[in-house]
Amino acid sequence: MNELKILVLDDEKRVREEIEEFLVGNHYKVYKAASPSEAFTVLKNIKIDIGIIDIKLPEMDGITVMKKIKEQDPTIEIIMISGHGDMNSVIEAMRSGAADYFPKPFRLLEINNAIERTKRFRDLNLKLQEVEASNTLLSKELHANIGQRLIGESRALKKVIDLMSKVAKSDTTSVLITGESGTGKELIARGIHYLSNRKNKSFHSVNCSAIPESLFESEFFGHKKGSFTGADNDKQGWFEIADKGTLFLDEISDMPLNQQAKLLRVLEERKVSKVGSHNLIAVDVRVIAASNRDLEKMSEDNKFRFDLYHRLSSFVIHVPPLRERKEDIKVLLNYFIKEYSRRMAKSIKTVDPEIFNDLLNYSFPGNVRELKNMVERAMIVCDEDHLSINHFLFNRDKISRNHELQAEVLDLELTEKEMILKALERTGNNKSKAAALLNISWQSLDRRLKKYGITDQS
Repeated sequence: MNELKILVLDDEKRVREEIEEFLVGNHYKVYKAASPSEAFTVLKNIKIDIGIIDIKLPEMDGITVMKKIKEQDPTIEIIMISGHGDMNSVIEAMRSGAADYFPKPFRLLEINNAIERTKRFRDLNLKLQEVEASNTLLSKELHANIGQRLIGESRALKKVIDLMSKVAKSDTTSVLITGESGTGKELIARGIHYLSNRKNKSFHSVNCSAIPESLFESEFFGHKKGSFTGADNDKQGWFEIADKGTLFLDEISDMPLNQQAKLLRVLEERKVSKVGSHNLIAVDVRVIAASNRDLEKMSEDNKFRFDLYHRLSSFVIHVPPLRERKEDIKVLLNYFIKEYSRRMAKSIKTVDPEIFNDLLNYSFPGNVRELKNMVERAMIVCDEDHLSINHFLFNRDKISRNHELQAEVLDLELTEKEMILKALERTGNNKSKAAALLNISWQSLDRRLKKYGITDQS
């Protein structure tokens, strides 16, 4: 590689000159800037490899500067420095893409070592991008099978992966993915797409809860220029954009009832009509929907269209929460530690066994996403090669209460099961009468019979 070009952005002249003198002595080409505007001027004329940026700057903060630089050139790696030990800023910097962080005062040798690590990481990234760019199909399969793989060893997760693989072969079947927030529903949707015949086409994810009701038709079906105030140009909707590919509808339960009928019509007819037009446009889109709520129960309570629920749920995949597949916790923990060690160029040699013991008894309301964020935060604050329980932040009250709560839930489920069995016995195994006796719908009773594995009592 040619001489490495480094930009030093700091409003303190002494800091700029000290870093420059040291790095030039180590055969780097150094460019200095006292303000963000000076830095952007340098970037217009010079192809920079690495930026060393102070968090506290005039005009705008260093994290904002980093984001703007990354927007212009994602290959530029950034090392953040700061004289203010604000942990929130450190975490935000690392999450925003910083390769490393150093509080002032720092040893110049540490900066040099960080540059060497960042250089190696950057070179590996560039090689990976070259390989991926050379073969679009390979890059997508890499993304699906390696970069986006599901991590775990539990029977529950293996069942999910098996179902995912099977339904991928039928690339017109609608799929409904259920599970709590943070369990990885979008990950599974992407996996289905990349294992299907549509893998060479686009995958698009839409959060239904984020679309205002007034813009629903425009967002999903598109609009013609002048069809309403603000429609300055023709616009394609999500169904047109995802044609021949996959459209993932996240949080489908938040879609307003009156819009659900329009979605159902498109799913059945496979045609859309833009707002302001009477022309029908044929679309070939596989729809995968997801929800963290019970759509069947919502449809029974008239809070979700019954016909749309059945149209979407041709094939249902339920992703169990992390607390129900504890075998996966250690595997995920080790995976995330390795992943963030690679990203942050850190070497964790030992892990406190207490971490795993505490996590095993934690309820994980945020599921895999919460565990991932826990490890990320721990890796940021860990400055040694040993990861200890003190690096982790979570509510230990939830650990101490977890065993009690599990016992309480078990007792409640046993009580419910006994009530159902007694109701069936009293009604001569008549499900309709048993449901009436329990003051629940027939569908709710049927769902509970499946949950508890209760077969016909004869």
